[in-house]
Amino acid sequence: MLKRQIIEPNDYRDAMARYAGHVQIATTALDGVRRGVTVTAACSVSDNPGTILVCLNHANPNNRIFVDAGVFALNTLTHAQEELASAFAGFGNLDVEARFALGEWDTISTGAPTLSDAAAVFDCRILEAKPVATHMVVIGEVVGLRVGAPGPALLYLDRGYRSL
Repeated sequence: MLKRQIIEPNDYRDAMARYAGHVQIATTALDGVRRGVTVTAACSVSDNPGTILVCLNHANPNNRIFVDAGVFALNTLTHAQEELASAFAGFGNLDVEARFALGEWDTISTGAPTLSDAAAVFDCRILEAKPVATHMVVIGEVVGLRVGAPGPALLYLDRGYRSL
């Protein structure tokens, strides 16, 4: 029989702080309203067809727009875009338009905002969105793709930005 240990949320977060994650901004738009959030919980699911997942905090009612829009873009950041990552993480208390004003945005296929100088952009149509504990796991099929210029990756580790 498997013994279950009680894991406190703070202990879990402390352990996850040791896990390096690539910093990305997930974006969407619906009826003229844009939304973007900084995430590290995102990964590839499959390469055929190209499929990715991103985890969004569903306690924030503003994140519901991702599911309602049915599309999202995952914008992979370089170290030079740390200020943008911080803004979309909510530091500085900038409103939505001020956050988006820090970068150059366009669209590829779905209409979701895409960062023109991102290391990579995965423009997705949502296949499934499932609540799991505190987050919504959103799985998307990549229907548009852009690979930018290479540069040092922006990572998040030990509660701070790093580059590789």
